[in-house]
Amino acid sequence: MKKFLSIYFFGFAVIIAGCNSINAEQSKHTPAANDTSSIADKYSLEVAFPNLKFDDPVELTSPNDNTNRIFVIEQKGVIRVFSNKADEKNAAVFLDIVSKVESGGEKGLLGLTFHPDYKNNGYFYVNYTRGNPLETVIARYKVSSSNAGMADPASEKVLLRYAQPYPNHNGGKVAFGNDGFLYIAAGDGGAGGDPGNRAQNKKELLGKIIRIDVNKTTGSESYGIPADNPFAGNKDGFRQEIYAFGMRNPWRFSFDRTTGMLWAGDVGQNKIEEVDIIEKGGNYGWRVMEAKECFDSNCNKTGLVEPIWSYQHGSDGNSITGGYVCRDKSLPDLAGKYIYGDFTSGKVWALTYNGKKAVKNELISQVISGLSSFGEDSKSNLYLLAYGNGKVYKIVGK
Repeated sequence: MKKFLSIYFFGFAVIIAGCNSINAEQSKHTPAANDTSSIADKYSLEVAFPNLKFDDPVELTSPNDNTNRIFVIEQKGVIRVFSNKADEKNAAVFLDIVSKVESGGEKGLLGLTFHPDYKNNGYFYVNYTRGNPLETVIARYKVSSSNAGMADPASEKVLLRYAQPYPNHNGGKVAFGNDGFLYIAAGDGGAGGDPGNRAQNKKELLGKIIRIDVNKTTGSESYGIPADNPFAGNKDGFRQEIYAFGMRNPWRFSFDRTTGMLWAGDVGQNKIEEVDIIEKGGNYGWRVMEAKECFDSNCNKTGLVEPIWSYQHGSDGNSITGGYVCRDKSLPDLAGKYIYGDFTSGKVWALTYNGKKAVKNELISQVISGLSSFGEDSKSNLYLLAYGNGKVYKIVGK
């Protein structure tokens, strides 16, 4: 991982972004879509916590435990916690698992979410990569019994592991849906063009949105299979954990807590970035399709779910960062719009969806230092993470 702003694109950015292949050819730039308008005159980005700076931040979230705290992941393997106050000066270490994490490029501690009943059980869940051999780990930890500001590092319980054949396309997001189940983003395993066609292989977890029940167990597993998972109980050897498939690298997804709808930004190959609404059993096309265009020479679109929005590589960027449907009460004019962006261009947009299709895409602002992630606190206030300068931003009206 390159830590200097002048060259950080050769670490996290370029690998997660458009080249998306260890040996991929450089992306061809095409003109930006002309169906995007600008409302940048109405909004700006403001540093939310001026006294705080993080080392390669990739995730921000909060538990619903009435403590009004924010947790930020540093990719190397550290979770920091601080009071949700603009003048906060200290972000203490909540958990340090640097010794366990294989980090750099797209590898690292990539996801964090809190159990819906965290206030009572103290459980939280992480998604990280470890080496020798390289694999993704989904693990549960518990807060310290004597200090609510620290996790118990000895409390790890590994729930799920799956091998990573290449160092890129690890996905990384974990989040609980309105149904109480844990959802996990798994990329296609890396390299370029999904050489193993793993995203379409339902006997593998790579290239999928995974859904498991952390409150039950099934057989010898440390988790349960929701009874309505699309392949639950199948006799074909398909992984029962699969909720949706045909994903390339769904780096960030989120739930609209009002509607329960699952939104994802799926990073494209060399040409197109896409926004998907994820539904149970859906096949989102990769590697048959890249967004709405054929990618594989055998391009049969039958049964594939097309994205609700996409944009070509070019001035708009080449690495989508999925965001959130805005429920931030300080931004009433953005309510119900999907706020997302692009890592490399730093552009931030508001996408309007009418329940059937996207009808408007509006440019809000731009992050200069690499837009690695969006986040919400426990009150649904919206934040943005700048990977290069380590700052947390918020959208404010002018």
